[in-house]
Amino acid sequence: MRNYKEILKMAIQNEVEAFEFYRDAAVKMKDPAMKRAFQELADEEAGHKALLEGYLENDMKEMKFTEEADYKVAETVEAQVLSVDMPFKDAIALAMKKEQEAMEMYQQFACASEEGKQKETFLELAKMELGHKARLEDIYTNVAFVEVW
Repeated sequence: MRNYKEILKMAIQNEVEAFEFYRDAAVKMKDPAMKRAFQELADEEAGHKALLEGYLENDMKEMKFTEEADYKVAETVEAQVLSVDMPFKDAIALAMKKEQEAMEMYQQFACASEEGKQKETFLELAKMELGHKARLEDIYTNVAFVEVW
């Protein structure tokens, strides 16, 4: 159980870092739509932090997230560097890549885990990040490939 709590504390810290990144990006953006999008992402990360804190406080509660389909859109784009003048699709691509990295980190931790509960926790956290990634990929495909609409 101690390992489980340590995993959740690490996941909470990751959500805090994601929140800070998105919040800072929202402040830096000139375009109002991009400001709003990054602020919404920051708000979501704050909600994820609260969710994980709830799991941390309730030792007996099992963590379960819905597994989304992974269309691997994030894997097809290059990593972006945050800039105030970046196009909206590039800003969403950057957010996708951040969620992909978080998902892959939890997957790697799960592979390295020998204890069952610890492995399961990492796999559930990877599913949570996959959900974030899938949502951003949907936004990205709608923005980046408008010609198909």
